[in-house]
This record gives sequence, structure tokens and C-alpha cells, in this order.
Amino acid sequence: MAGASILVADDEPVARELINNYLARDGHSLHMATNGIECLRLARELLPDLILLDVMMPRMDGLETCRQLRADPLLAEVPVVIISTLDDRTSRLNGIAAGADDFLTKPIDSLELRVRVGSIVRLNRYRKLHESRRELETAYNALQSAYDTTIAGWSRALDLRDQETEGHSQRVTEMTVRMAQAVGLSDTDILHVRRGALLHDIGKLGVPDAILHKPGPLTPEEWEIMRMHPVYAYEWLTPIDYLRPALDIPYCHHEKWDGSGYPRKLSGTGIPLSARMFALADVWDAMRSNRPYRSGWPVAKVKEHIAGLAGSHFDPDLAPIFLALHAEDQDDA
Repeated sequence: MAGASILVADDEPVARELINNYLARDGHSLHMATNGIECLRLARELLPDLILLDVMMPRMDGLETCRQLRADPLLAEVPVVIISTLDDRTSRLNGIAAGADDFLTKPIDSLELRVRVGSIVRLNRYRKLHESRRELETAYNALQSAYDTTIAGWSRALDLRDQETEGHSQRVTEMTVRMAQAVGLSDTDILHVRRGALLHDIGKLGVPDAILHKPGPLTPEEWEIMRMHPVYAYEWLTPIDYLRPALDIPYCHHEKWDGSGYPRKLSGTGIPLSARMFALADVWDAMRSNRPYRSGWPVAKVKEHIAGLAGSHFDPDLAPIFLALHAEDQDDA
């Protein structure tokens, strides 16, 4: 174990020298104060791993010094060991009441001092490690929340640009996550599914408005451009480390079970599972939503449509699971 930074407050030169000799052999770095006021000043400068406090000191005794250490937010968690010539119950209780973590009596036994100091320093380092880990976890969670808030903002912007029915991205995301839970994906995988579903059409940012918003049918040349949007998504998201595991849906959600989809004409289980699940949610929401050129389909017709495409457009094993999850769905009143 690496040596600790230890602050010793004792007005007796002999006592300070003894403590220094006992603890320096274990690699600890010793700093000396001759009274409580000096101890407080040095403690704020050094932020030591441990403070050894003599009780009887001029200007400010060890008990009052300990109380002030505990009242200082910067020093409140620093371990303190009271050292006293008194070894009675009252003295020990007074030390604990002042905030001390341990109590040693003079004359100091070198072995006891070294063992107790080693134990306290080790426990304090474990505590600091735990606190650091907790702080890292808090920072990580905050970062993840910021990521997901950003993604949600992107998805809303994409819905508006593509003139989709309001809430399309959120609805298909919720359906796909529900499906992922039903097939038993892990929480980590579901997180990536959620992000991928929210960003499923981010590649459409690369499609010109004249094509994206064209009221009539697209020409073959325009369809070629439109079919590039999954490729754009792949190119844009791949360099972003935390989004790389979410790429399957933006890149592959237009692939079809029979290999007739795009952009890579993947087929069967060669299509990533998350993209196969998302395709069901995407078609369901598209059919159920009103469009300028048609009204949304009733639930029964959408179910029939999806069932009819199992084995061609959709994974024949996933389609029944998806429909079962929507068995209780009814048309809006």
C-alpha cells in the first residue's frame, strides 16, 4: 500500500519525532503542527489522508480542533485519531463526541500506532474509491440522459421535416421496445434499439426537400435518391461511438425478409433482429396514420395486411409475436 499523507498535531517535540520515526518507515508522508490553529490551517492546505491530534495543546486543544475539522465541509470526512495521556472511559467518549474516529493513549506503542494508522488509511481509501465510483456513475448517467435527450430532439425534428404524423417516431419506438422486451433482449440491447428506432429516418436529412415532400409519385431516378437515406444514416452515425450499436435500425429497416428491400437486399436472418422488429412497427404506424392522400386503416385491416406479408416483407416468426402484442388494440373512437 502506498504511503499516506498524515498531519500530526502535538505541542511536544519528542512526541512529534517519535510519531514521525514510527510512521515514516511505512512510507507515509508526515506533516507537523504544534497547536490546533496551525493544524486547521495545514489541514486545509494539505487535505491529508489522516490527522493525528494530541488532546492537550495550547491555544486550541485537540477536542475543539476535532470539532472544527468536522464542521468544515472540506475536512469533515478526513479520519481523525485522538492521542491522549488519559485512558479513561470519559476521555474516550469525549473524543468520539468531538468526531474522532479512533483513540490512542500515550506513551504510544509503535506497533499499535502503525497497525491502526494502516487500517484507517486503507478504509479511508476504500471509501474514497467508492465515492469516486459513485460520482463516475452519476456523471455517466447524466451523460447518457443528455445523449438520449438529444436523440429525442433529433427524432422530433425529423418528424417535422418529413411531415409525418406528429409523434410517429415516439410511437414506433415504443412499439419496437415492447417487441424487444417480448423476445427477451437485454436492457443494454433494448437501449440501442430505442436509440436506433428514434433515429430510424435520420438519413432523410440527406434527401432534397423536392423529393421528400413531392406530392405525387416519385420517378425512378428520385427513388434512387430516396433509397440512399439508410446509407446516409450509416455514414453519419458510424463515427459516433455511442450510436454505433444503434445503427442496425437506421441502416436496415427497409430490408425485407425475401431480399427485395434496400439498400443491401439482405434477406432472412441476415437482416439484424432489431431492424426486423422495427419494420413491423413502422408499417403498423404508417397504415394506421392519416395521410393527405388517404385515411388511416382500421386495426383489423392493418393486422390482415401484416399477416399477409409474413414470410415476404416480414420475419414469419416475429409477425405473430407482434400481432399478439396488439391483440387488444382497437380503432380510435
